[in-house]
Amino acid sequence: MLTLWYDRPAADWEAETLPIGNGALGGGVFGTVAAERVQLNEKTLWTGGPGSAGGYDFGNWTSPRPDALSGVRALIERDHKADPDTVAAALGQERRGFGAYQPFGELGLRLTDPPAEVTDYRRDLDLSCAVASVSYVADGVRHTREYFASAADGVIVARLSADRPGRVGFTASITAPDNRTRRTTAVDGRSTFTGALHDNGLRFEAQFQVLTDGGVRTDDADGSVTVADADSVVLVLAAGTDYAEDYPTYRGADPHRRVTAAVDAASAKSWAELLDAHRRDYRELFDRVRLDLGQQPVDVPTDELLRGYATAPAPHRRALEALYFQYGRYLLISSSRPGSLPANLQGVWNDSVSPPWSADYHTNINVQMNYWPAETTNLSETTAPLFSYVDGLREPGAVTARLLHAARGWVVNNEINPFGFSGVHDWATAFWFPEAGAWLARHFYEHYLFTRDLRFLRERAYPVMKELAQFWLDELKVDPRDGTLVVTPSFSPEHGDFSAGAAMSQQIVGQLFADVVASADVLGDDFGAEVRDALQRLDPGTRIGSWGQLREWKEDWDDPADEHRHVSHLFALFPGNGIGARTTPELAEAAKVSLTARGDGGTGWSKAWKINFWARLLDGDHAHRMLAEQLLTSTTANLWDTHPPFQIDGNFGATAGVAEMLLQSQDGVVHVLPALPGEWPTGSYTGLRARGDITVDVRWSDGAATEITLTTGQDGPVTVRSTLFRETFRVVDALTGQEVPARVDGDAATFTGQARHRYAASVTSSGGSPHRLG
Repeated sequence: MLTLWYDRPAADWEAETLPIGNGALGGGVFGTVAAERVQLNEKTLWTGGPGSAGGYDFGNWTSPRPDALSGVRALIERDHKADPDTVAAALGQERRGFGAYQPFGELGLRLTDPPAEVTDYRRDLDLSCAVASVSYVADGVRHTREYFASAADGVIVARLSADRPGRVGFTASITAPDNRTRRTTAVDGRSTFTGALHDNGLRFEAQFQVLTDGGVRTDDADGSVTVADADSVVLVLAAGTDYAEDYPTYRGADPHRRVTAAVDAASAKSWAELLDAHRRDYRELFDRVRLDLGQQPVDVPTDELLRGYATAPAPHRRALEALYFQYGRYLLISSSRPGSLPANLQGVWNDSVSPPWSADYHTNINVQMNYWPAETTNLSETTAPLFSYVDGLREPGAVTARLLHAARGWVVNNEINPFGFSGVHDWATAFWFPEAGAWLARHFYEHYLFTRDLRFLRERAYPVMKELAQFWLDELKVDPRDGTLVVTPSFSPEHGDFSAGAAMSQQIVGQLFADVVASADVLGDDFGAEVRDALQRLDPGTRIGSWGQLREWKEDWDDPADEHRHVSHLFALFPGNGIGARTTPELAEAAKVSLTARGDGGTGWSKAWKINFWARLLDGDHAHRMLAEQLLTSTTANLWDTHPPFQIDGNFGATAGVAEMLLQSQDGVVHVLPALPGEWPTGSYTGLRARGDITVDVRWSDGAATEITLTTGQDGPVTVRSTLFRETFRVVDALTGQEVPARVDGDAATFTGQARHRYAASVTSSGGSPHRLG
């Protein structure tokens, strides 16, 4: 059962509302009976940027500092480190006009005749169709409210109904914070809410159309719409702003025509047509992956299920774990669809004019973590907003690269907004992270690896990666200690001092260079030779320290008692591929030592990262322990991740971590059930994705795969690793019914696949030797 449900209304937006979204629009359903509240969001409604009252400089230095960077480098070369405050004083500056993500407002549905008492109350979110519902009985009448955010029609839709005619009556209105101008009118059941933010003049508009079945509809003088004695009512809402991803103005057309057209088109459809279009659009994505962990349905409210997780029977715990995995996929579909900005720190949902960390785009892990499950859990299309956004950073980032670094290419730092903020601010431990672009570029290359879309590599990914490689070819310096190329100044995110050659910096740049070299080889670009030479000279950032740990810095400064939430020096383990339990066992063991020392605590996103780390170390039981820790201590009643406060990256990171436990392919081999925990002895999944354009379905029993099905998108050899191949097995092409020869090496089997064919590997009768060829 893929449903979150509760037996009372939400009292707290952050911990209890039910989120709906279509990428650009978001809603948070409270389910209050007498006065329903739906928190509204439109992802481009931001303060800051061009036109901001305090001015805006993109984070670039407002006056020349010709010796600033060289001075910090000289200090680090002399002392081997530099205090963050010292570096921030030299390289940072006060942040101006950065802005913050804004709530659009709140849709209110105030009942005309609120009941004195209700029974049989239920509020739920059905992940299988992305519909939130509220139902209750009052005065013998069953009342139902249904809500969804349709990407197919670009609107939020609500329906209020009752099981007796003439019993629906309410007043619908939009309210909003007072940091903007506001004007509301109502004509023919259409309420129009317009205005502009005081800070930057960004214009916004929302419209909702009230469509009644029976009863009387009245346009109110204050712009609200009142319905009386209706059988049912459908409400269709659209919203937009005049924001545009267009450097340097970031302004486009007034949203009026766009919003009007969306509401007009949706209002011309019936409720059934709107719901059907929404379901088909959503389910085309969501239904690709199914997960059975041996769970049993539990008929208790989700908040009770969460509270009782630690002591619940194993099948009930698995029910919550499977629900949580799919909830991450639901949230990504709901907060990242083509045509709008990528998912931010809170996805698309926000109720505050000053949200934590501005609900911005943190690039030292957070926005990247948002997209970790996109490829592996078969939601590749959700990456489109991220790629468009990163493309839009290249132009302002090139200015920052030139002004701050005198370098080619482009650069962004630790925090970004929708207005091309690519420079710096002055928060000492979170202002400097020029490796951010290289990390973002990893998502482009991973998209190619999963899809094998050569056109995407040539036209989208490689230009981004090449420009970043040019930046780092100019920016790297020779370390006088050993002659290697290092990043300096270098900072391990939010931890310790600045230095030269911190592990994460080196690993990220090394990953970029390796990906550029591989891409250049595919595309036939001679630039790859220059990058290959630099890669050979680059410090890899993978040194083993005095107590067996993977060093966080080039110097052996690690403290075994340090339990800092960041474990940035394990980037090469995950999401990179420079460290592997099979490929580099000594480094993997050092990573394990570091990870063990850091402990199982941390913030929600930190625990999510650790799920992935332990999965890559092939320790399914410890990965599962981290999943349990996240559910027990870093998850709110509505299953949102909490830092605290609410921060959605942990949801996405945990979903990605479950996928890593079940399937890995970072070394070019499709590894089935690489980190299966003892808690999941029997189960199945369908639709997970492996690199090489391969879709994988698996059944397992007693902790071992019994059937593996691979759908190959390309012609060529496929290598699969599983304990199944230590048994007597066969591989059958489901399209032709023919057995396919396979070469076995230990627990790995290799066969030649054809594009769009399905290959099923299964254990045959006992006895005999494993199937082999050659």
